[in-house]
Order: sequence, then C-alpha cells, then structure tokens
Amino acid sequence: MQDWLWASAADLGRGIAAGKIDPVDLCDVYLAAIDAHPMRDRIYARVTADRARAEARAAAARAKSGRRLSALDGVPVSWKDLFDTAGTATEAGTQLMAGRVPQSDAIVLRNATAAGLVCLGKTHLTEIAFSGLGYNPMTATPPNRHNPDAAAGGSSSGAAASVAFGLAAAGIGTDTGGSVRIPAAWNDLVGFKTTHGWLPTGGVVALCPTFDSVGPLCRTVEDAALLTTIMAGERPADLSRADMSGSRLMILDTIAMEDLTDIQRAAFTSAKERLQDAGAEVVHSTFADLPKAFQLAGPLYTADAYAQWRGLLEANPDKMFRLIRDRIRPGKYVAAVDYIAAWSELTCMRAGFAALIADVDAVIMPTTPNMPPMVADLEADDALYVSENLAALRNTRIGNLMGLCAVTLPTGLPSAGIMLCAAGGHDRALMRLAAAAESALS
Repeated sequence: MQDWLWASAADLGRGIAAGKIDPVDLCDVYLAAIDAHPMRDRIYARVTADRARAEARAAAARAKSGRRLSALDGVPVSWKDLFDTAGTATEAGTQLMAGRVPQSDAIVLRNATAAGLVCLGKTHLTEIAFSGLGYNPMTATPPNRHNPDAAAGGSSSGAAASVAFGLAAAGIGTDTGGSVRIPAAWNDLVGFKTTHGWLPTGGVVALCPTFDSVGPLCRTVEDAALLTTIMAGERPADLSRADMSGSRLMILDTIAMEDLTDIQRAAFTSAKERLQDAGAEVVHSTFADLPKAFQLAGPLYTADAYAQWRGLLEANPDKMFRLIRDRIRPGKYVAAVDYIAAWSELTCMRAGFAALIADVDAVIMPTTPNMPPMVADLEADDALYVSENLAALRNTRIGNLMGLCAVTLPTGLPSAGIMLCAAGGHDRALMRLAAAAESALS
C-alpha cells in the first residue's frame, strides 16, 4: 500500500477501476502518511480528514456498483489554501484572513468533487500567492524535496511538497506569474499553467484577476490533462499516439536564455537534445518588445494586487510580511490612465508574440534560470530575497505576460525543469505535445 503514495493519479484511478484499490483504503493510507510525516505542518495548513473519508466511502460504493464518475474517481488530492472549501478555513497564507471560513466550495473544487476526487486538505503557500520562492514567515514555509532547508518555490509551495513527499496524488495550485511552474520545477514535478480564463476562478482568493489561473502540480502529463479537464468540466484530452516527430520548437533568445546557472543551462541543453533526437526541429528567435513588457509588469501586477488587498492590508499592515507588503503598495500610486495604457500596449505586444510563434508548436526555455536558494539566506538578506524572487519568476512570467499556456517537465537533473509554452487557448494541443516530450525526456 505504501507504493500507492508514489503512484500517478491516473494509475491510482486505473487501480480503483480494476478493483485492485479500495478508495477508502487509499484515503486512509494518505491520511496516515500525512499525520506521520515530520513536516506535515509545514506542508498542510489544514487536513480535511472527515470530508476525505466521506468522499472516499462514496467513491468506493460507486466503484463497486460500476458507476464511477471519472478516471480519477476516488483519487486523493490536495488544494492550495486559496480555494474556498465549505466549512473549512481558507486563509490564503496570511494572518489578514485568519479564521475566514467560506460557505461553499470554489467552482473548480466543486467540479472535481462532482468527478469523484477526494479532498485531503489545504496546503500552505506564499502569503497571498505573491512570490515565486515559497518562503512565508507569517504562517509556514514548505520544504523542498531535495533539501528541506531550501525554498520549495512559490507560490504553490505546499501543493508541490504534498506531491513530492508522497502526501497527495496531485496538488491543485494557481499561477499568476509562475506559481504552479516554479514549485513544480524545483520539486521535479509536472506543472501546468492553463490559459487565463479557461478554468473558472470563482471561489478562488484573488491576487491579480487579470493574470490568475488555476493548474495542477502532479507526477505525469496524463495526470495534468485529466485534472485540468475535470476542473473545467470537459471531456478528457486525447493523449494517445502523441509523438515529437515533425514538431517545431522555438528557443526564445530574448531574456529567457540569459544568466542561467550552470545546472539550469546543462539541464536545458540535455533536454533540448533529447527532444531533437525524438524528431523535433528546434529554431531560435527573438522578441524585441519583451523587455518593455517586463517594464509594464510592475504597474500591472501591483495595481491589480493592491486593488484586491488594500482594505485588509491597510487595516492591519503589520500582519503582512514586510517584503510582500512593500511589493504590493506601489500599486497604490498607479494612475488609472497609466494602467489602461499599459494594458493596451501589452495587448498589442501579445498580438506580435502570437504572430512570432504562429508557425511553431511551442516555445521552450528553462523553467527557472536559478536554483532553489536556502531559506536561511532569504531570511537574513532582503536584497537576496528580492533578487532571487525576480529571477525565479523571470521565465515563467513570459507566459503570463504574453497570455500563453505552459507546462514544465522534469529534465532528470534535480530542481531543473524545461518549460513548453503555446499560444493561449491551445491547452489541449500543448498537453499532447507535452506527453510526447515527457516520453522523450524519460
């Protein structure tokens, strides 16, 4: 049964369908592993054991009667503590929302429950989801799978840790500037950033609604495809016979390939060569507007975030981690005309980028240019925190700024992922390409 803790969500679903796994036993194995784990309280903010067992019992009854609701009916997953859960606190990793108990589930959680998934509980995150590092001195800082004293990546840090430490079959997170992909990459997982607006965000505590998206952190591309389509309330994506042959990939030389650590460069080069060996053509290109897009990111993100959080923040500023607070407050001074003009300019840039990538299947780049820093170093040096945070978010934010969907895959080197990005709305096509890439990389 301990092997269940390391199986993919899809394999667990197949085991349930074949009658080899009882959902109640599966749930109990996960709950026991969570309770016994020495870093339980650094990973889970709250464990919803009663809900999980009730959902597992219902899944077991359906399995016995041949009425399973989906391929993942009975599979236990974790949820980032941004997703509303009826009757269970949802606090967004901040003391500003301590004791907040919603009365209904977030839409994606409701869709997942309707498909039979089992909710294990809520995972810790960067405060209000506004950092790519995963460091949160106000509640808890989840561990990295390779070194518990290193940053797990953020903001879906606990979601990644729950899977990486065998305490959930998959974790559901959000991605505003890289918050699914960074922790997935630093913990050797698959992380999928869906196109903004595809998965509903109703009942998800907002950071920047103009950029927020929902996505899974999991063991395989198959899991990511199943989870995203379930949360969307749509039919599963077809990944059969996915093949790299004839695919065309673009390396973006503007910004994305600059200032890489030796490990990240070696991991990307090796992964690229394996994709080429599997039949992919790789071309290079640049995008001159990208530096300007990065300049626009500051006012766009901070104005959006401050609009969401100003009431709670200004009422109790000392309850927020000062470096998060200092990052949000500049949004107070962004004029409406400048905000509107920035969005207009970014929209034109997105059109130009879409034209640039129109004849390729995906843009590829290292998921992060840097490696996970040590938490003690971040605690001791504010300047290091700021620089490492900006570095971690640099490549992933290209996808958010340009309105793309994106997936990070493990390369085989620890904490080093390769990211495939596709035009917005091409999520299903990207899933198929990612499935082929996953096979080539493994």
